[in-house]
Amino acid sequence: MKLLGPTLLILGAILNILALFMLIPLALSIAYDSDNQIAFFSSATITSVVGIIFLLIGKKSRLDFMQPRQVFLITSVAWAGVSLFSALPFILIDHPLTIADAVFEAVSGVTSTGSSVMAGLDHFPKDVLLWRSLLNWIGGVGIIGMAIAVLPFLRVGGMRLFKTESSDWSDKAMPRARSLMAMIIYCYITLSLICGCAYWLAGMDVFNAVNHAMATVSTGGFSTSDASFAQFDSLILHWIAIIFMLAGAFPFVLFVRMLINRRFIVLEDTQVRGLLLIVVVMTLLLTVQLIIADKMEPFRALTMACFNLVSIVTTTGFASGDYQQWGPIAFVVFYFAMFVGGCSGSTSGGIKVFRLQIFAGLVKEQIITAIHPRAIISRRYNGRLISSEIIASSISYMCLMAACLVLITVILAFTGLDLITSVSGAATAVMNVGPGLGDVIGPAGNFSSLSDTAKWALSAGMLLGRLEFLTILVLFTPAFWRA
Repeated sequence: MKLLGPTLLILGAILNILALFMLIPLALSIAYDSDNQIAFFSSATITSVVGIIFLLIGKKSRLDFMQPRQVFLITSVAWAGVSLFSALPFILIDHPLTIADAVFEAVSGVTSTGSSVMAGLDHFPKDVLLWRSLLNWIGGVGIIGMAIAVLPFLRVGGMRLFKTESSDWSDKAMPRARSLMAMIIYCYITLSLICGCAYWLAGMDVFNAVNHAMATVSTGGFSTSDASFAQFDSLILHWIAIIFMLAGAFPFVLFVRMLINRRFIVLEDTQVRGLLLIVVVMTLLLTVQLIIADKMEPFRALTMACFNLVSIVTTTGFASGDYQQWGPIAFVVFYFAMFVGGCSGSTSGGIKVFRLQIFAGLVKEQIITAIHPRAIISRRYNGRLISSEIIASSISYMCLMAACLVLITVILAFTGLDLITSVSGAATAVMNVGPGLGDVIGPAGNFSSLSDTAKWALSAGMLLGRLEFLTILVLFTPAFWRA
């Protein structure tokens, strides 16, 4: 109980926050006289009641001295719990999903992956579409970080929890973790509002602007149509999406520092410069490919190449057409783009740019030491010394990621899926990207035709990828449960 008490207390608080979010689509359901009013009311009631029970069980637990294993357990249980209770509306709506489909959709939303098993979105009730977008938005900043900032009685090491779910190892921009999380959420809400207004001014109706703003800034990628972003022909809307997808992939600590210092310092960050360089190089390659193949005129080619590439690199998952038809070069580029991800401390998934830059630095170091064996090289990143702990954790991450990719690929192959679907399906789940490659789960398809076994495997992969493997895997070691 010493270990589970604080976990139940915090999970109870988070579930009550989730229940409050369920009241938003309930209000929309009442406004449009939808058949899903009972579904959302029942889901909110069940979630809140369970949350209150957990609060009562864990009310005597101490939160002032948190052990590392408590932090790991809280983070893992909270994400798993939120994902399961978020699936309730999908199970209780007028045309319910199966349990496997509902959990898959909820996990995909909360982890900001954006993969979907729901077909015919153009005809779905608005309350259900809004709930999907809200899941993206909640998951973008992290439900645990949100709880730390909103609930003042959670006297817990906030940045420790935030680090376990976002790998943000940067210095604190503010002295207190709770103040930092409050400012991050303020920046997150502000970006969402600005994005929504920009979409609306550029021609989207209010409902689409709100939904797509939440899915854009959270780099979640849920849309209100099966056609995803291809439902909008305006190139202006595509460029607005590009700007805010990139913003969601930047370290949010930088936005906080900009507010404090009142100075534009985004481009001073090594991660940001690296991310932009990757996007520019890949975009130019794809644009030239499209122009040479005579598929589009230059500006449209640039827009489509940049939009779809940024969507994949930032793990948003919006699609504006089937980029698999752009040729073999595009196919290869988009596959490897799945693994890049955004910056550490952002809403995006993927390997993260800082890890790629650290590995590039290590390769350079090996080349130099091969030529000059006695050379003393200072390992620095963003002007700071890189500790051996960061390098070790990056190597561990890569090994665990590779093992997870292989395992899920094998499971998907055993369910009868072809090689491209199996490999890209595992990659898109673990990297929290959204669409895969191939005819089944590519940008023109979805995951509805997959077996329940495949959906459960992908759901587990999405959670593992969102929490960067170690946070969950450590729970399965005997040493974790020893007193």
